[in-house]
Amino acid sequence: MMTASLPQGQIAPARQGLLIRLGITLYRHPGLQLLLLLALPLLWFVLVYLGSLCTLLAQSVFTFDDFTMSVSRELTLENYRQLLSPANLDVVLRTLSMATLVSLASAVLAFPLAYYMVRYARGWQKGFFYVAVMLPMWASYIVKVYAWTVLLAKGGIVYWAYQSLGLQGIVDWLMTLPLLGGNSLTTSNLGRFTVFTYIWLPFMILPIQAALERVPANLLQASSDLGASGAQTFRHVILPLAFPGVVAGSIFTFSLTLGDYIIPQLIGPSGLFIGSMVYTMQGSIGNMPLAAAFTVVPVCIIGLYLLGARKLGAFDAL
Repeated sequence: MMTASLPQGQIAPARQGLLIRLGITLYRHPGLQLLLLLALPLLWFVLVYLGSLCTLLAQSVFTFDDFTMSVSRELTLENYRQLLSPANLDVVLRTLSMATLVSLASAVLAFPLAYYMVRYARGWQKGFFYVAVMLPMWASYIVKVYAWTVLLAKGGIVYWAYQSLGLQGIVDWLMTLPLLGGNSLTTSNLGRFTVFTYIWLPFMILPIQAALERVPANLLQASSDLGASGAQTFRHVILPLAFPGVVAGSIFTFSLTLGDYIIPQLIGPSGLFIGSMVYTMQGSIGNMPLAAAFTVVPVCIIGLYLLGARKLGAFDAL
């Protein structure tokens, strides 16, 4: 018995009717369209990211035997009590202070550059600044950090630069401060601070630039027409409107500094940061429960930070 075949490119009536009904259903239920679109990414996010994070955090209440160097599933809060010991608390405060200082310095350096990019750069100049900001992000993170170990070494270009500019006394004074102290740039927290600021600065420039793009130029003209000085215009018009961009950039600089472990290992004194503490505990020592407890600290800090940033409108500037 012969069966008639459909011409090429045509769909069987039953299949065509199914597709029509499916299209009508999706049209009537936009939420179902969104669910189908995000199903695969959300599945990956939940299983791979949140699943691994929850597994890690669950280990923070496990017991670590110092004698046998093994982990048992006996539940305990001893790991969190150890976080409050003077040595571990010093690690947390040192990391938090450095993250705060890097965010403030990045904002101070990024704001003038972002403002110039928005208000004065035109044509090829704007493209040049965009490339100049983005270009360091194309290079390997490890390569940049190792390059800074050479730049900060005695006899390196940084030493030559501040000696030539007569800044020796200022640098020596900075290295006497508790947070930035050390014997030389390579073995001081001032060197760490310099590298952190350089590495994360583009993450501050771009959100501030995006926020300044949204500031209407007629507001600046109106402020000038009303007799406001440049400082008054900046304080009362530009800064309040661009501040969400500063907060948005600080989300990156603050969180990335808070969890970094490579820069503290390669540059500066031997003082540990949260990231390097987690790496040391789960690596050479094998104390995974205490390492997991340390991960709770930046998670909680960043969670609170994001809540505050949301209230300040930072997410609208991203």
